[in-house]
Amino acid sequence: MESDPLLGALEKSWSVNPSFGSRDGIANTRSGSYSSTGSSGAASLQGGSSHEHRHGAADSEDLHVKQAVVFIEDAIQYRSIDHRVDPTSLQLYRWYYSDICQWILNAAIFVNMALAFIEKPSSLSATSDVRYRGVTWEPPCGLTEGIEFLTFLLFIADVSVKSYLVGWNEFVKNKWLLCYILMLAISLVDWTVSMCFMCKEGFRMRRLLRPFFLLQHSSLMKKTLKCIKRTLPEMASVMLLMALHLFLFTMFGMLLFAHAKDSQVDVEWKQYFRNLPDSLTTLLVLLTTANNPDVMIPAYSTHRAYSLFFIIFTVIGSLILMNLLTAIIYNQFRGYLMKSVQASLLRRRLGIRAAFEVLSFQSDFTPQSTEETIFVDSVTFLRVLDKVKMDSYCKTAIGEKAKSFHNGRISAEHFQKLFDELDKDTVREHPPAPTYHSQCLKVLQMIGRHRYLDYMGNVVVIMNLVSVCIVLVIDAEKSGSDRDDFALGAINCFFILYYVLEMGLKMFAYGLKGYFSFPSNIYDGLLTVILLVLEVATFCLYRFPHPGWRPDMQGVLSLWEMVRLVNMFIVFRFLRIIPNIKVMALVAGTVLDLVKNLRAFAGILLVVYYVFAIIGIDLFKGAIPDPNSSNSTNRTANNVTLPCGSFEQLEYWPNNFDDFAAALVTLWDVMVVNNWQVFLDAFSRYTSPWSKLYFVAWWLVSSVIWVNLFVALILENFIHKWDRSCRPHISPDQGVEYHMTVQLMFREALEEPTDEELMDRLHHHPHLHLSR
Repeated sequence: MESDPLLGALEKSWSVNPSFGSRDGIANTRSGSYSSTGSSGAASLQGGSSHEHRHGAADSEDLHVKQAVVFIEDAIQYRSIDHRVDPTSLQLYRWYYSDICQWILNAAIFVNMALAFIEKPSSLSATSDVRYRGVTWEPPCGLTEGIEFLTFLLFIADVSVKSYLVGWNEFVKNKWLLCYILMLAISLVDWTVSMCFMCKEGFRMRRLLRPFFLLQHSSLMKKTLKCIKRTLPEMASVMLLMALHLFLFTMFGMLLFAHAKDSQVDVEWKQYFRNLPDSLTTLLVLLTTANNPDVMIPAYSTHRAYSLFFIIFTVIGSLILMNLLTAIIYNQFRGYLMKSVQASLLRRRLGIRAAFEVLSFQSDFTPQSTEETIFVDSVTFLRVLDKVKMDSYCKTAIGEKAKSFHNGRISAEHFQKLFDELDKDTVREHPPAPTYHSQCLKVLQMIGRHRYLDYMGNVVVIMNLVSVCIVLVIDAEKSGSDRDDFALGAINCFFILYYVLEMGLKMFAYGLKGYFSFPSNIYDGLLTVILLVLEVATFCLYRFPHPGWRPDMQGVLSLWEMVRLVNMFIVFRFLRIIPNIKVMALVAGTVLDLVKNLRAFAGILLVVYYVFAIIGIDLFKGAIPDPNSSNSTNRTANNVTLPCGSFEQLEYWPNNFDDFAAALVTLWDVMVVNNWQVFLDAFSRYTSPWSKLYFVAWWLVSSVIWVNLFVALILENFIHKWDRSCRPHISPDQGVEYHMTVQLMFREALEEPTDEELMDRLHHHPHLHLSR
């Protein structure tokens, strides 16, 4: 289980109101009940007058409330509760997790990483093509370094606050905090060296370390990274088998296509199997099918039996081993991810139980038995709940449940169940529809609210899209000056008029607030208003459609551009049919959930992209020459003289590592593995054959590992949604959910922690000492 004491929000950043007042000391009214240790140790009541005793009791009660508030907020965000709980630390803790502090810290991380686009070599140019790029602007020495130093100061403050809040004992056991300090120290030393050399040093180590600051700030990214690390041994076994398969077929291929007297057979040897590195590269690329069937054609032209070699290699490597790797990654990663989510559930339950324990000590109830002692007064709980920052609908639901206890006492079990509302989706309540007395108006309202109106709207959208497609196909070969847009203009005018009438009818039926309470209506209404504005602007500038209504190709607001823009929005409006088709809605819901839940995976990929881009710049900056320069060895008078399919013939000149933005695009092109053999060949010719190791390593990390992890998450999300949608007890309206967290994805497979386990962990809390 991950033991990071201070983790960022798992789902979203919750704002907190750091309104706790600080006190120098808090008295404890019950000796031996529990104590909270902070920077000044445990506070206890030594004696004094009755007034002091009452004052101490009030302060102690206030401390219990503050601790409960923080513990509940920790539970909401799946944070660890192993931090200081004295008044000053609690105030600092809530201030640290306030919106403004987290925003500043996120901005610092973003600025620190974005400096790679500005600092030398700068990406501030219109193109990365070496033929047209020209001289780019370079920032003066000290500009980016000054901004970077400010981010370092914020990171120093961040690690200082974290280290103080967790305490020394937890700090020395926290590898992430120790690495945080180490990375900051290395970065500051490297920054100092840069300033001493007036920004002329050849290598900057701190650029490679920047992604660490993003990693350490995200709880889910750290969980994902830990899952990937634990999945690597299983992936290594399949990769070893794949390497053995590649090596054996390489040896077999070099023997099969050896240098011979027959010039036809020699073509295969000369192009693909001339030596061991070329043979390995050829079959490695074939494993991704990027050079299929090109690599087979010379031998296949000689004898058809040669095709069996390439077919057998592809079947074993691409269709069996690569898919087996996907299956193993899915199985192993799902298990480790579920363990991680199980740990998150334990954190939530532990935080809630900790809040219950500190509040239960406020009871003045005289116990008759041990069981009767443990309860929380509902009035006190409602006071705590009022200070907790959470979604309003959750707070309302929890508060109503707490008020329903007739005796005003909440047991530990019921206290935990109160917070089950956190796992429930928001139930959107639509405002009541307006009431009309006229029979005619009632009929119109019924039409506007009927589902057949939506069906009719979907049919009209399809007809609109089909008509636009027909016109575009007819006019595809015509130039702008020969095009007559009367038909397209008239069609758009008719359909937009229908969209406006449909929107008006729905607003009339549901009322203005009711209309905008449906997300689909907001989508439709926004596009309808945009289409109406564009159509009115077209009429004002070019009058109504008429025969010979030719587009004016000049100007920003040319008729041709406006008609194209209208048609683009019409295509977007076609997406309104998705929620009405169950399978499409299921797929769309999966995509939406992936967008929400892929932040950790996208963050990991961003880190890998960043590191490989910086390494690529250091290795290959300036490696691709300008073909138009006088000293270029590849300058040709005609593109036909270049080898077919080569880097030069395909004009891949923008794909280089001359700046950070160009490096990112080049890495993306290699990750897609379409024609990636072109990059292997070009950079091995312009630099060194050893450059292939860099691109193969990138292919393994991005295409083999990350893409398979991405597929695993898609499978898990879709299967879970499909199973839920097929259950008979789920209504059709609830069969497709449009929001699912990673926790809810595994919710049914998780085990609830026992009461003994929770209490055992609370008794081992480094700063909160319970007597029972």
